Amino acid sequence: MFKLLNTDWKAWAFIIIASSLLFIPFIGNMPLFDWDEINFAECAREMLVSDNYSNVQLYFQPFWEKPPLFIWLQAISMNLFGINEFAARFPNAICGVVTLLVLYQTGKRLNDRKFALTWSFVYAATLLPHLFFKSGIIDPWFNLFIYSSVFFLIQHTNNPVGREGYKTALFSGFFLGLALLTKGPAALLLVGLTVVIVFILGRFRKISELKFVLVFFLAFLLTGFSWFGVELLKGNGAIIKEFIDYQVRLFQTEDSDHGGPFIYHFVVLLVGCFPSSLFLILAHKRSPQDTPYQKHSKRWMVILFWVVLILFSIVKTKIVHYSSLCYFPLTYLATYAIQKLISGEFSWRKWLHTSFIILTSLMGLAFILVCCIPFLKDWLIHSNLIADRFAVENLKADVSWSGAEWLIGLSFLAMMFIGIFKIRTGKTKFIYMLFFGSLLTVYSLIMVVAPKIEQYSQHAAIEFYKMCARNGYDVETISFKSYATLFYGKIMPETMNDPAYRAYAIRRLGELREEGETKNAVMYTGLIHTNWLEVGDIKKPGFFVGKITNVDEITERRPALKELYRQNGFVFFIRMPDKKTVDR
Repeated sequence: MFKLLNTDWKAWAFIIIASSLLFIPFIGNMPLFDWDEINFAECAREMLVSDNYSNVQLYFQPFWEKPPLFIWLQAISMNLFGINEFAARFPNAICGVVTLLVLYQTGKRLNDRKFALTWSFVYAATLLPHLFFKSGIIDPWFNLFIYSSVFFLIQHTNNPVGREGYKTALFSGFFLGLALLTKGPAALLLVGLTVVIVFILGRFRKISELKFVLVFFLAFLLTGFSWFGVELLKGNGAIIKEFIDYQVRLFQTEDSDHGGPFIYHFVVLLVGCFPSSLFLILAHKRSPQDTPYQKHSKRWMVILFWVVLILFSIVKTKIVHYSSLCYFPLTYLATYAIQKLISGEFSWRKWLHTSFIILTSLMGLAFILVCCIPFLKDWLIHSNLIADRFAVENLKADVSWSGAEWLIGLSFLAMMFIGIFKIRTGKTKFIYMLFFGSLLTVYSLIMVVAPKIEQYSQHAAIEFYKMCARNGYDVETISFKSYATLFYGKIMPETMNDPAYRAYAIRRLGELREEGETKNAVMYTGLIHTNWLEVGDIKKPGFFVGKITNVDEITERRPALKELYRQNGFVFFIRMPDKKTVDR
């Protein structure tokens, strides 16, 4: 393969075609998931519906938690393909193609062509990185911009002189600015901490000159604060405070009930980035054959990895994709170890062999068990092993399985074990078989199994939201939070601008603040809209979705709500408008 792709144009053509086939098909074959996927897609939908592309909105109210760059990409996609799941995920599929091209180009600079092609393959075949390119979340583009900024810093600090020094400083600042426009101030924090640690571990040796630092910050400010500056000039000065408040809340609280132990992201990366994660451990070994430039690049990658991992282990909010920037240095270091193993410089240690056997066995068994849900669900429902009543009711969903899905897990075990034991005999090129097995498995799970899992978890509620949208009814959730009521319920600006609703919203907002509520503006709006449907002078039926675990509390505290039916753990309610209100 490496001999066939012996020129850049061949490598580029192969990567574009292969990655397009990997990341674009089937991205619209199941509904979006709460919270983040639907959150961002709804922001893009509201841009289109309101024809307001300047501000990010939720409930057609300013939503300052995220900058607009990724939302713009989704809005462009929705203009091309319509407001649907494919359009919401398409920007990240394109990001997958671009990312592999970037890894090839930068991998050549950091090492050589063979390393670059291997790195692209390793990244695409690692479980979570592959999955993220089929999602509708912000992180793939954010991580790509951060990595690009760090890559040019690696180049810059290796040779911070002359025209090259200006160019690398300029591009590093530019990409960091794009990262800021994508997700916010976390970009500057991540890159800044990495630079500080590099400086400290380098025994405070000067890594650049003032003129280059000024070029870096000028490019960063002009790019990253372009939109912020426009908004400030328009009088939206609260944007800075909202951003700071949100970032502080993420560090100090378990936002959205997403807490977890300190080792949360260690486990996520170990399992979610298999098989790269085990090679990462081996990559920390030093090699006397590395050139000074290779040692320099590796040092930056190691530091970037640990900065991201430790920082988000400290952060109280724990969500899988928070540590996703680690995928770049992790797969780089894994590729480094793979190249050393194949060349014979590193050896396949017993601990590595044993670790692969254990982790492969556990993951393969998990894949098989997930695919055996149709055979196990009756037993699980009646076994009392699952304490959560809502989860038990989810399992009662009528989902069509072929019965052969478990073969995905079995084929994963077969390919992985063949590869592992071949490597043990000295045939190290079978390392590529490990990644091929991983790639085939994650692709199959996303295409075949994930849509079926979605039907257990949220399908009944999504279909109800769609029904309300088709009939022009407003719908909200009770006892749990969801953005699906907005995206699939297709809330419209006319609802939020209704004079009666606006008068109620102003009054209720004052009451909430007097009661000591500390929610941000969008959370206030969601709560107020729910209250309005519960007790306001509505002119058409209002619909609600709750969970079966809270049904007694809902019926006791909200007697005006009448239960319609229950399905797969969800309970559906209606509140009819008062006849006098309708007559008016």
